[in-house]
Amino acid sequence: MTDDTKQAGKAAASTGTSVTSSLRDAVSHTYDQTMTEARARADDAKADVATEVMDVANALRHAAEELRDGSAQERTLGQIAGGIADASDAIRDKDFGEIVEMVSDLGRRNPGLFLGGAAFLGFVASRYGKASAHSGPEGRQKAKDHKKQVQAFVSEGNPNTQAVQTAP
Repeated sequence: MTDDTKQAGKAAASTGTSVTSSLRDAVSHTYDQTMTEARARADDAKADVATEVMDVANALRHAAEELRDGSAQERTLGQIAGGIADASDAIRDKDFGEIVEMVSDLGRRNPGLFLGGAAFLGFVASRYGKASAHSGPEGRQKAKDHKKQVQAFVSEGNPNTQAVQTAP
């Protein structure tokens, strides 16, 4: 090997190392940006879920207030509302990774409770989706049309509850 060949090999190796280093830095920077954005979106979603859960707790508290003071139903709804409010606070205060770990542990320890929670979250998500669908002008118009249809149906009366005429 000549000196020119050795120098060209060293230059190529140096260029390869430089390109590898630049590529590694670019990938690391892109990864950091992606993770920061994902965490921000997860935190926004977490805050939305916590707010929806708190709304459910407040609705249950309101329903409990409508019941007779001291009744079993009033106490039960109050306890459920308190538990849901505590869950909302826990969701709001925990890191997204901690929430995922808690849900995973809960699913392993109590599959029935986990499925109930999944159904509850489905209810919250559908409520959120319905509210979002009715937020624009088209959504409000659809809601008004639906309300008119229901009122028209109710005003016609339920044929199953009308008096049955017997033959003479």
